[in-house]
Amino acid sequence: MKAWKKFSLLAAAGVFALSLGACSEKETAGGKKKSGSEYPSKALTVVAPSGAGGGWDLTARSFTKILSETKLVKQPMTVENKPGGGGAVFMAEYATQHVSNNQMLFVNSPPIIINNLKKEGNSPYGYANTTPLAQLTRDYGAIVVKADSKFTDLKSVLDEVKKDPAKLTFAGGSAPGSMDHLISILPAFEYGIDPSKVKYVSYDGGGEAITALLGGNADVIGTDASSVKEFVKAGKVKVLAVTSSERLGGDYADVPTAKEQGIDAEFTIWRGVFGPEKMSDEAKAYWDNTIAKLVETSEWKTEVESQGWELEYKNSEDFKQFLKDQEGQVQKLLEALGMQK
Repeated sequence: MKAWKKFSLLAAAGVFALSLGACSEKETAGGKKKSGSEYPSKALTVVAPSGAGGGWDLTARSFTKILSETKLVKQPMTVENKPGGGGAVFMAEYATQHVSNNQMLFVNSPPIIINNLKKEGNSPYGYANTTPLAQLTRDYGAIVVKADSKFTDLKSVLDEVKKDPAKLTFAGGSAPGSMDHLISILPAFEYGIDPSKVKYVSYDGGGEAITALLGGNADVIGTDASSVKEFVKAGKVKVLAVTSSERLGGDYADVPTAKEQGIDAEFTIWRGVFGPEKMSDEAKAYWDNTIAKLVETSEWKTEVESQGWELEYKNSEDFKQFLKDQEGQVQKLLEALGMQK
């Protein structure tokens, strides 16, 4: 009899232990999973689809660094560089091989739209093959000439181009149909000039384009405002216009917008972070919440300022709508150039 009681007590203890184990493995009544299964449960990768040192690379490294330092993300985070085709090579891999990979994010900017829409070197994949998570920063286009150029405002350049579209050479650090080209010809397009007639020469990066300008091999360059800041400070170049909706501060406080000069040429050079197209609801909710916290931290604000960027946060839904709006603008410009696919 004693043996039977002892067996019953042991059996009951076993059942109790099993039920506790089952509770820890399954969702509770409140729908909360055990901590071990919550996202992210593994190391995370953030891809910069470029070589080291560029804008995407710096954005990815700043993003992962501050998330780790603030302990907003407790899992290890690494940055991986995957250059090729202005981001198109990585997009092909991501959209086909990582379609549900919640552990891999990437950063990008307007080329994710441009590459998908242009005819030459186009990518069949664009932001629609991702889950846009957030816009992190913003920059704007700048129309730049040498400090001793005869041009003093944007209209004087455009009037010269209107008289003879081939007279002035515009340059940029990206291929025809890419971002610097679009920034270069956007004011002309809005001024009623056929942008396909504007002479544009592409260089391998913004640094080479500035060298061409300073060396007299280009009359005007279209680029991002942050990349010429040091040349403005040194008195080597002057910025005739920026493509923002209102004047920028700091070194650009005296530079008028294109809109101020009667030319409705606005273009935002954003940088943002994306997840896979079939990202789980749990992972998306996690990043919505985490990035919203990140952009409010003093560490992130300091990092953005130290990199010479401007903070502009858009959450997932607002970012997605913004991308759709910019896609329409890019499509119009490429059509005007005869470069749409």
